Amino acid sequence: MDEPRFPLNAWYAAAWDVEIKRALLPRTICNKPVVLYRKLDGSAVALADACWHRLLPLSMGELHEDNVICGYHGLEFDDSGRCVYMPSQDTINPSACVRAYPLVERHRFIWVWMGDPALADPALVPDLHWNDDPAWAADGKYIHAQCDYRLVIDNLMDLTHETYVHGSSIGNRAVAEAPFEATHTDNTATITRWMRDIDAPPFWRGQLGKPGNVDRWQIINFQAPATIAIDVGVAPTGTGAPEGDRSQGVNGFVLNTMTPETDKTCHYFWAFARNYKIDEQARTHTLREGVSSIFREDERILEAQQKAINANPDHVIYNLNIDAGSMWARRLIDRMIADETSLRQAAE
Repeated sequence: MDEPRFPLNAWYAAAWDVEIKRALLPRTICNKPVVLYRKLDGSAVALADACWHRLLPLSMGELHEDNVICGYHGLEFDDSGRCVYMPSQDTINPSACVRAYPLVERHRFIWVWMGDPALADPALVPDLHWNDDPAWAADGKYIHAQCDYRLVIDNLMDLTHETYVHGSSIGNRAVAEAPFEATHTDNTATITRWMRDIDAPPFWRGQLGKPGNVDRWQIINFQAPATIAIDVGVAPTGTGAPEGDRSQGVNGFVLNTMTPETDKTCHYFWAFARNYKIDEQARTHTLREGVSSIFREDERILEAQQKAINANPDHVIYNLNIDAGSMWARRLIDRMIADETSLRQAAE
């Protein structure tokens, strides 16, 4: 039996908030089919997407007020997953129910908990507050990535690839050559890189709108199992950014949260937030589309990597110094999986 690749006792983004409407949206999360919808009061619901009776996906049915009607034989389930109607009989089998998953709507995302519902603490929802903080302007998109979610984490925890994959936009030699610091806690890992007195790459030159060399920063903050907020920006060299004064520069956050779909595919939600010229909607749109183009370059690399892994299942993956962040992230993920496995075995 293959080793688990993701923990279940965690909040995973199931959708952008705007994706969930008065309609049935199917989505597979951690190898489990889920159906999402909004009730009449606007609150969101996540149920197992398989009817209790003959396992037809409930997403093939229809909404009736706050309930889902199966499209096969008409069994009706309420938002708790309990069957409230069966055709041609007055008595409802008390076992007739489908699983309802704990759900929290926060930071413009719908988060679901696929593991033990007793452990689903809303305080554990990853912090991506920049996405709806009035002091920031943010927008993003969704990528259905044909790769293991951990490959996306590897990619984000080591930004030296910008030099080679994104050389025309955000990358230059300074990213690959600059030293970095790796730190960690029990559930976070951080990579801090400062590039001092360098030529700004095209993307950041355009955002700063000033000539001359810059001090550039990348502070990658990983929260296990699958959320990464990257503090990025540039400021004119000598204006104090490395010492904490970023007032002469421009600052953004690249927000990323990855949700395992299957062992080899994932849902990738991302946004770019900025704290400068936040009232310029045209800039927000242009930035979203620009970052989207950059991420398409990543997507091409990651999907090719997954195909190569599939074709070479026995290949040993080697790590370099630049892999320190991804190595810590994977250790934290593996620790979560091991803890769950121990609890399950003890219960059994």
